[in-house]
Amino acid sequence: MTSRRLYDGTGPGPITPDGCSVDYYTTLAPRGEPELIHAAIPAGASILELGAGVGRITHRLLELGHEVVAVDESPEMLAHIRGAETVCSPIQTLALPRTFDLVLLMSFVIETADDDLRTAFLRTCGAHVSADGCVILQRQPPEWYDTVEPFEREAGPGHTVSMTRVSRPAPDVLDATMEYAIGERRWTQTFVSQRLDDDRLEHELNQVGLTISGFLNDDRGWVRATPL
Repeated sequence: MTSRRLYDGTGPGPITPDGCSVDYYTTLAPRGEPELIHAAIPAGASILELGAGVGRITHRLLELGHEVVAVDESPEMLAHIRGAETVCSPIQTLALPRTFDLVLLMSFVIETADDDLRTAFLRTCGAHVSADGCVILQRQPPEWYDTVEPFEREAGPGHTVSMTRVSRPAPDVLDATMEYAIGERRWTQTFVSQRLDDDRLEHELNQVGLTISGFLNDDRGWVRATPL
């Protein structure tokens, strides 16, 4: 899709291969995501959380009564998770000997501009969801790609989140840099992402035996998929 490096990150502390700061993520709290997910699945459903990070969502899902297996390729991220089974592995090569009621892939990971990598992510989802289970994916609403521009907002006392650079190097592709600041500490994350509208996402899901079965919210940013 692009010859540009897809991810980069800077700042104090460990930085993961996709440019995320471990130290920054430890400062973040859930913003209603666990409750949204919990409402969309059966009580006590087993969850495979792909790209779990430091457990920002994991810990609340555990409190809501779910068994969670948390997967991340960063051991520094996983070291912060308590109460869940953890697996240190890239998403694209994960091969567990069981399936789950829910496979969860958040944080817009699915919008990687690497087509082969995205297919591998979806293949992992399809391989680990039970026949009567579901996959929940988080993407940006497709219209976001046309409207997003640089911004800065306050995220708490002494905490700012900014998009400092936006370019559109190809149709449906966004190249952007985020900056996060807490006091004197600053981190950046650069990413290249691919718009996934409903038709494209449905086609790619079909290739791994899944289909869109609904959305968790009105802007269609949270997608529910089920086995064909």
